[in-house]
Amino acid sequence: MALLSYLKQQNLQVQSFKVGPDYIDPMFHQYVTGKSCRNLDPVLTSEVYVQQCFARNIQYVDFALVEGVMGLFDGVSFNPPWPPLERFDPPCPPLERGVEDDGDGCFPDFVFDPPCPPLERGVEDECDSILLKQGEKDDGDGCFPNFVFDPPCPPLERGVEDESDSCFPDFASTAHISRLLNVPVLLVLDCSRLSSSVAAIAHGLISFDPNINFAGLILNRVGSDRHLQLLQNSLKSINLPVLGVLRRHQNINIPDRHLGLLPTDEMPDLDNLINDLAELAKTCFDWEKLLPLLKIHNEGSQHFLYSQVPPNNIIHFSLSNVKNIEKKKSQFLIGVARDRAFNFYYQDNLDILEELGAKIVFWSPLKDENLPAGVEGLYFGGGFPEVFAEQLSENILMRKAVRAAIISGMPTYAECGGLMYLSQAIIDFNSKSWEMVGILPTTAVMGKSLKLGYRQAITNIDTPLLAANTQVYGHEFHRSELIEAPARHLYKMWRIDEDKNRSKGTVEGWNFYQLHASYLHIHWGSRVDIPQRFINNLEEGRRKKEEGRRKD
Repeated sequence: MALLSYLKQQNLQVQSFKVGPDYIDPMFHQYVTGKSCRNLDPVLTSEVYVQQCFARNIQYVDFALVEGVMGLFDGVSFNPPWPPLERFDPPCPPLERGVEDDGDGCFPDFVFDPPCPPLERGVEDECDSILLKQGEKDDGDGCFPNFVFDPPCPPLERGVEDESDSCFPDFASTAHISRLLNVPVLLVLDCSRLSSSVAAIAHGLISFDPNINFAGLILNRVGSDRHLQLLQNSLKSINLPVLGVLRRHQNINIPDRHLGLLPTDEMPDLDNLINDLAELAKTCFDWEKLLPLLKIHNEGSQHFLYSQVPPNNIIHFSLSNVKNIEKKKSQFLIGVARDRAFNFYYQDNLDILEELGAKIVFWSPLKDENLPAGVEGLYFGGGFPEVFAEQLSENILMRKAVRAAIISGMPTYAECGGLMYLSQAIIDFNSKSWEMVGILPTTAVMGKSLKLGYRQAITNIDTPLLAANTQVYGHEFHRSELIEAPARHLYKMWRIDEDKNRSKGTVEGWNFYQLHASYLHIHWGSRVDIPQRFINNLEEGRRKKEEGRRKD
């Protein structure tokens, strides 16, 4: 965030990205840059989509930042249902280690990730791992973006799972994303409990794979001048320049709770924090050397873009998936629940709906007393209904309006927090029960156990978004449980690394009226058939209403 804040303070156009399925970190990126942060997740979408999404969204900006996820090589075992991709080679030779970009117009991105465990939430540097790309920068969390990486064991075909277990899985890791985008790395090291050992850590990461090009080092959480001198002396044996030094700043932190950082909507003093980070960044980084690395150069950028995405492909999803789909002539009004209780949305999903002919109107289950006039479909994302359960429960008029709309047959999609809102009640962390919409015959109970991870799922029944026997990939992230299981489940689910033929899996999800409700978060980037089916159901609903009016 420090890099984003500083570059934005200089009135530069910055585009940010987030590796993985996270919703909260992108909120901070968007708050700083004024641009929607895009998620790069090849499990939820595809490797091709990751490349296209990145290439498309950096076309009109000066700089770009990709924040990684967890540790550099933390990924999953996954055998995707698409052919492996070839690694993209830039139009100019890779930089030698420690050699900065000479500004010749080549695409000089870089990615980074810390070689140490992520900091605890709320401690000065809140980031997971980061990908700095061409034009990318550090979000100030102290972890730098990631690498271009191939494991040091016999290479597997891209995306092909290693059955020998001799190599760790890194599909969808920060390393995997950097490999897909072919970018060098700016490595951030947490030095809070290190001195000479920092060289061993740096050496281990740098030598782990000879195909990785590192742009430089950032030393994070440095203490005294003496501490800095010890670190610098130790790193003399490492042929990489130190491009930044971040001192310890206990007064700079972002509060957290049960699902991670506190969202931006709940931080009234966020502007002050961003200003502090921007001021800090002015003196912490060697901008004379960093800016040439961060800048998106037109010549190299265009070569990269056109090699990945046809110039006329201006939509936000794979052209091959939508070639037979035409935008509807008449827009369909979809009411998207967005407020402090519901704010987990992938911007790409909303963009795709609009590109397919929908008009998005936002409304608040917390504050509004009725649904937007003329709305024909509803979309409930995840969020924190458990935190605002009392206010949601007190808004009786809205709960009745939502219930009536769903019972009338309005196509509705609800993920995670949205599912909880549509249940009979939410029992919060204090064991207090709050009445909800009451469509689903079950109650959501908050608990200590965290359900987290990628899932593969197969639909059991037809819904407004998916036909029966359709396979999808999604992500779960919640601390609630439902008291009653569905009589007829929507999904049968497995972990992404489970063998469906050997594991019983679990059942989950509800389908009443024209409602699709599940804990599973889905990104529609490479599955435009999902929102297209939603639009088709809206069209069918409109047709039935018009027929009814003609009969009257």
